Amino acid sequence: MEEPKEMQNETMEPLNTQSEPEATLSEQTPDPLAASPAETNEAQPVDTAAENADVQPAANDEQATAEPNGETAAEQDEPATDDEHAAEPEVEEEPTVDYSAASREELIEALKELLQTDDITKIKNRVGAIKIRFAEVDREAKKAAFDKFIEEGGNKDEYEGGDDAVAEAYRKIYNTYRERRQKHIDEIEAQKKHNLEQKQQILEELRKLIDDDSESLKQSYDQFNAIQDRWKGIGEVPRAELNGLWQNYHFLVEQFFNKVKINKELILLDQKKNLESKTLLCEKAEELIVEPSIAKAAKELQSLREQWREIGPVPVEQNDEIWTRFRAAASQIDERRREYYDQRREEMEKNLLAKQALIDKAKELTAETPTSTKQWNDISAQLDELLKVWKSIGPVPREQNEEIWKSFKGGIDVFYAAKKQYFGTVKDEQSENYNKKIDLCLQAEAIAKRDDWKKATEELLKLQDEWKKIGPVNRKVSEKIWQRFRSACDEFFAHKSEYYTTLRGSEQENLQKKEAILAELKAYSFGDNKDENLNAIKDFQRRWMEVGYVPIADKQRLQKDFRDTINAMFEQLKITAREAELASFRETLHSNKGGRPLGDKREQLLEQIQKLRADLNLWENNLGFLAESKQADLLKAEFEKKMLNARQEIALLEAKLKIIDNESKQAAAEKKEDKATQAE
Repeated sequence: MEEPKEMQNETMEPLNTQSEPEATLSEQTPDPLAASPAETNEAQPVDTAAENADVQPAANDEQATAEPNGETAAEQDEPATDDEHAAEPEVEEEPTVDYSAASREELIEALKELLQTDDITKIKNRVGAIKIRFAEVDREAKKAAFDKFIEEGGNKDEYEGGDDAVAEAYRKIYNTYRERRQKHIDEIEAQKKHNLEQKQQILEELRKLIDDDSESLKQSYDQFNAIQDRWKGIGEVPRAELNGLWQNYHFLVEQFFNKVKINKELILLDQKKNLESKTLLCEKAEELIVEPSIAKAAKELQSLREQWREIGPVPVEQNDEIWTRFRAAASQIDERRREYYDQRREEMEKNLLAKQALIDKAKELTAETPTSTKQWNDISAQLDELLKVWKSIGPVPREQNEEIWKSFKGGIDVFYAAKKQYFGTVKDEQSENYNKKIDLCLQAEAIAKRDDWKKATEELLKLQDEWKKIGPVNRKVSEKIWQRFRSACDEFFAHKSEYYTTLRGSEQENLQKKEAILAELKAYSFGDNKDENLNAIKDFQRRWMEVGYVPIADKQRLQKDFRDTINAMFEQLKITAREAELASFRETLHSNKGGRPLGDKREQLLEQIQKLRADLNLWENNLGFLAESKQADLLKAEFEKKMLNARQEIALLEAKLKIIDNESKQAAAEKKEDKATQAE
């Protein structure tokens, strides 16, 4: 969600809201004609708090205080800074430009145009506004790129992000601005250090002048005036050195006054000169009353006030008059400034009410949690409209700006967090459903290759029921995955239909084959060899099973007739099922010579015997717990039947073990005989 231009971007370098390096107040330079030590108290340091201060309206006359040169408060004290205006924003002599609707490309072009100016200090606010706006739209562009990546099926953990070409171009141009600005600051700081060295040199010259008794009073005074003019002509110095530098200068000036003891005539002459200078400042202040630019007028007035401090006292009889004139002009300029900020504050209060109404509307829209995708999207669209309206409204009072933005953005962020969670859940469910349907497709495709038609049909119909119970998947893949599942089903049923169409043509042929086998079986005559008779019966059963399907109407009749005939043959030959199985087992061992080791088969039989004996112990133990009752008798009968079957099975397995042992002994004897033969 895009932030309004009131908010600073958290991911970029914060906007420097401090002023660019500007000329600080000139150091206080008491005039040599200010007063002698006998007329003044101890010298006071100049108030350095005014250095780099914003231009502020003048305070009431009652706040005036005496300056170090000994003049009266009415004459020398400049208008004090009013607390009410101390909190007002800094006045910049720079036009305001609204970039709130600009794109990233438009912001780059605007920044390029600003960098065409020669004075880097006059574009600071506009560059700051461009920086904030670019951070907003760049974050939106990155979020859109990320969302597109996710929508196209990307993994958020694999997303690399980073700046695109537009962001790189912006940062390159912005770095050019920062380099120029830093160069400007470095030049100012270098000049301040140079000025400090010059003033320290002047202090040294002043000390030598005070210590030198070889020159006349006029020569000393002329040199002092030259030193004072040079002192005043030097620009600002580093702030940390300002107060100490001025105190040293003022102390040396006092020492000079003590030495030369300038007479009253010279003092009056200098005061007259100061009167002329202050009159000129009054005229300049009166010209500023009609200056169209409030910012320019306020800044120029600040400079005039600094110059006023540098000028020494005037004749006492003109003191009140000249001060009243200067203060009157300054007051009118300050009043214009107050009116400007009062009007601006009133507009911001109206903006505050409008934005509070938008907050209430946003709370109303997000009061209830949506229950459908359409509701989520409808509310999102309405919140986007509210945000557009918010951006079209101007600024609010600075002290309330952050709070009201957090209130508006906080509620909306909660809504979008819930929306993200909702759609994340929907997406997870769709992804899970997709995986389930992919699994069903794989199972259906495997079933489509099978020919166990009855079981395969049951399983495929079950898959179709499961498919209906699975929820929706993403619309982009819904039709594709359905066609895949349906194709597998269609393939199976097509093969099944084809098979049964072919099968119906061969059932009559199979019927004739089984009728022939049955007739042959009934006519078969057994010999005296029991094993050969068993093999003959097994061969009949094998041939019978190899014949395919017969018509359903004849299936049961044929099967019953065949089974009854086989059982009758077993009865005729007096061959038990146990004998038949042992014979089959023995034949299997003979046919598997050289294959799987007999030891493996023996271990398998032993495991089966051990398991059956464990079951026997358990059943015998359970019988002891059954009470005398009809239900218990039924259970006992069931257990006894199981135990009888288990004992019979154990006996059969033990017989098979004997066969294996005999086969093993015979194989060992044959092996021994082969070795003996080879030895001979």
